[in-house]
Parts: sequence; structure tokens; C-alpha cells
Amino acid sequence: MSDATQDPPSAPAVPPKRLGRVALVGAGPGDPDLLTFMAVKALQAATVVLVDDLVSDAVLALVPPSARITYVGKRGGCRSTPQPAIERLMIDAALAGESVVRLKGGDPFIFGRGGEEVESLRAAGIEPEVVNGITAGLAAMTSLGAPLTHREYAQGVVFVTGHPQKNGPGIDWPQLAAAAQALHLTLVIYMGIRNAEHIQHGLLHGLPASTPVAVIERASLPTQRQCLTTLGALVHALHEHGLGSPAVVVVGDVVRGVRAALREGSASAG
Repeated sequence: MSDATQDPPSAPAVPPKRLGRVALVGAGPGDPDLLTFMAVKALQAATVVLVDDLVSDAVLALVPPSARITYVGKRGGCRSTPQPAIERLMIDAALAGESVVRLKGGDPFIFGRGGEEVESLRAAGIEPEVVNGITAGLAAMTSLGAPLTHREYAQGVVFVTGHPQKNGPGIDWPQLAAAAQALHLTLVIYMGIRNAEHIQHGLLHGLPASTPVAVIERASLPTQRQCLTTLGALVHALHEHGLGSPAVVVVGDVVRGVRAALREGSASAG
């Protein structure tokens, strides 16, 4: 006879759901050959990929067909997914056990909002992996056969955004130009095409109008175009060549190396 007071068997314990992983991956300037091995491995292990607007199709071809790709483009002047919504998508997918890749053009930590996303993920108890990518400013000058620093021409390089945060302090272009002149610095301006006239006007307060400038659109891609000009003629050159975003503007004497490379036939100006 069974014991009527015996407790019923307890239900088997449900194991807690495994926390997924998140990697912020730099896709570089667009050419898939410039990806790091770490970036390729992260892409191939992904189950969810959140993609920036400027990531090339050739890079996306490395994502497994089984992965879910969501486009969350962030591009100045265009409609884009709000940053808090992107962070929420990453967190929710990781909490659901997914292997998440946040795929960004260039490098996540150079004007890629990677710092904001890392902070948001850590606040949710998720420690992300960050995979660096070649930033567009470096790839752009390399594609023209010239460096960003040179012992004779530039003792340092400054990466600066030409599209500062709305209602933020903005960039003091005259002061930056004065520093570049005094310290022999190369200025690499991201997202500067839209504000080119304002930037040109500010830089001319501290740099000569004859300062060499290179503008490189879609660096490293088959559709890359570029022009060589001077600071005084920058806005005119942009209109003349029809260059637009995404483009990098490089200001400084290192651009003389581009002209030397052109004379040797190792690059072409469009």
C-alpha cells in the first residue's frame, strides 16, 4: 500500500538559457581582402548580424546563409535606425542565446559609436568582443600610395569628424588648423563633405590656401574616386569632380606623396 502522504515527484529543473555572445566587428573600408582573420571567424560563427549602411556586399557574402541579417544603417543626412534601438536589438538577441555580430564600416572605435554600444552591453551584463578593422582614413591614403605620417612632412595625424553631434560643442576648425600648422600634423576628416565649405573656411584661418588636400570617395572599392587639390580650392574641386559621401578628406603636406606616386604611375586621380 503506497504512502498517501508522500510528496509528488518534482518537475525536472529547467536549465537556464545560455547567454549569447556579441562581437563588434570592423568591416574595414569595403574590400573583403582587408578584413582580419578574427573578423572573418566572427562572421562565420554569427547567427544574427546587424549591418551598417556602408558595409559592402562582398563582406556580407561571408555571412552564413542561415544567419539573420538586419540592416540598421547609420548615415549622416539619411533616415536611420535610432541608436538605442540598435543597442536593444543586440541585447535582446544575446539574451536569447544568439551569436550576434554588430558589423560596422571601418573600425568600431573610430567614429563607429562602438564606445556607446559597449557601455550599453556591459550595463546589461554582456561583455562584448571588439574586432578592429582598417579605418577608411588609413585605407584611403594607402590606396593612393602615400602615408599619413612622414618624418619630413608630418609628425602626427589627427582623425576628426566633420559631422559633430547635434547641439554639441562642434569643432574649432581655426584652432585645429593652427595646431596642425605648428605641430606638422595630418588632418583626416571623416563625414566632412556635407560641411566642406564651413570646414574649408575654418581651416583657412590657420593653414595656407596652398596646403595640399586629397579627397577619396569609397576608398578601397572598385568604385573609388579621388581628386587632389588645395585647401583654398577644396569646395570648387568637390563640385568639379562630383565627389560625395562616403568620402575622406586628408589635409597636409603628406598629400605631396600622392603627387609623387602619380608621377610614378602607381595611382590615378579621378
